Amino acid sequence: MRTALFRTTSLLAATLGAFVFAGRATLSSTHSVRAPNPVIDAARATKPGEDTAVLAGGCFWGMQLLFEHVKGVTSVTAGYAGGGKNTATYEQVETGTTGHAESVQIVFDTSKVTYGQLLQVYFSVAHDPTELNRQGPDTGPQYRSSIFYRSPAQKQIAEAYIAQLTKAQTYEDSIVTLVVPLKGFYAAEKYHQDYAVQHPDQAYIVINDAPKVRNLRAQLPALYSDKASN
Repeated sequence: MRTALFRTTSLLAATLGAFVFAGRATLSSTHSVRAPNPVIDAARATKPGEDTAVLAGGCFWGMQLLFEHVKGVTSVTAGYAGGGKNTATYEQVETGTTGHAESVQIVFDTSKVTYGQLLQVYFSVAHDPTELNRQGPDTGPQYRSSIFYRSPAQKQIAEAYIAQLTKAQTYEDSIVTLVVPLKGFYAAEKYHQDYAVQHPDQAYIVINDAPKVRNLRAQLPALYSDKASN
């Protein structure tokens, strides 16, 4: 079982290792690249409306914290996607055998932010889409990069954006992000919700998660909100 203590311990070990293997990007899940605006995207709604996105990109603590600071996002829930309901518990998911990925369910106002813009945040500052089955100190398929689409339109936007980023050579390595249909999203246990907000001084949060919000503000200021949704 990968507990909060294990995450913190593994991070500290990785940080110490940085003094020996300086410059290795995999020592932290902090990632920042200014991805371009998506060419293919949903039109911004003229009236307030609601849609939902489900994304996976490493530990859901940082993903939740980040997307709560995106303009137009009304709520973010940490949870599990990709597996069945009966195995959607932290203890089981952390074995890496359930098919789940730690994910976030993002509810957003379609008159304030588009699905494509959420993906721009996701690929710019949420995680490293070139890392296979890991993010920073966290390893296993439960930390994979995956977009769980809820409609044909979301599938089209996601696939087109990955093709756009690939053509533009936004990253040195190939994007490994999966684009798969959402079969179910299961909210994580209560103690995981807003974990980064509740534990801002924990080493894991300070090194891996807090920088995501700062990078959002620096890289995509038009999409940044100082007031987090809840």
